[in-house]
Amino acid sequence: MKNILLFGDPGIDDTLAIIYALLHPEINLIGIVCGYGNVSRKQTIQNTFYLLSLAERLDIPIIGGATRSLTGDVDDYYPEIHGPDGLGPIHPPEGLPSTLNNFSTIYEVISRYHDVTIVDVGRQTSLAAAYILDSTIMNSVKEVFMMGGAFLVPGNVTPTAEANFHGDPVAVNAVLANAPHVTITPLNVTNFAIIAPQDIRYITEHSSFAFTHLLEPIHNYYFKAYQKLVPGIKGTPMHDVFTLWALMNPDKVRSVRRKVFVETNLSDKGLSIADFRPLSSHEQTGKQQNIILQFDYSAFVADFIRVMSGASSI
Repeated sequence: MKNILLFGDPGIDDTLAIIYALLHPEINLIGIVCGYGNVSRKQTIQNTFYLLSLAERLDIPIIGGATRSLTGDVDDYYPEIHGPDGLGPIHPPEGLPSTLNNFSTIYEVISRYHDVTIVDVGRQTSLAAAYILDSTIMNSVKEVFMMGGAFLVPGNVTPTAEANFHGDPVAVNAVLANAPHVTITPLNVTNFAIIAPQDIRYITEHSSFAFTHLLEPIHNYYFKAYQKLVPGIKGTPMHDVFTLWALMNPDKVRSVRRKVFVETNLSDKGLSIADFRPLSSHEQTGKQQNIILQFDYSAFVADFIRVMSGASSI
């Protein structure tokens, strides 16, 4: 079992990642840190309570994360992609039972479990703050997987920048400087981790979980948004699910080790930089990160369908 502390900003793709984590038989979801990003922190918290209520998993701690970036900038939200509440056409009901844990609960959760893996699929502000406030406990974390960046390929919020790295590049650099074992899943791979409408339809026809009814409407909303962004696309990229999948399927991905830096200047904000010249990995000094650049697409789709339909549940 992988003890996973998830940082995110649900968000359609984060929502699907949470569902994937809840259903995966080898993932023990030990907490969710909710911060700003796709929608406001207030809304990401409400969305997470809604999902865990449906799953009857309110035993999982929900922890309040950051409300804005380390630079103090107010983030742009994307209702045209994620919907006004972050769940496409779905509006979480009011009055859900809720106990929001303080930020310090991150350290309590990490101390309680052995071999904790952090997966951050949102802005890295909350994770950076965690390292800044208590590096001793954070250095006991086994590994960090983060979704973000675009290396030598177009961004998705600017011509050069991916949304998570663009949202708080200062935080990304702080995590890269402090976390000892980091793996990055950039747009280079997540853009191609596409799940088609027929895959979602198959899942909904072959599963009966409390949140199954959410899958088709939120995926359809997401798909329509992507059809406008990428004409001719056959489905929607599962950026955040891919990051969990890559963690759980290391034999199905290929990565390189490079030192990564994210540009903080306004003109190139969020640009992710690494030296990919053939001999550069031997010449670089300082901490390096794993950057996943290739993966087995057929294995990804098969696993997504299997886990989300409950075929691999125990």
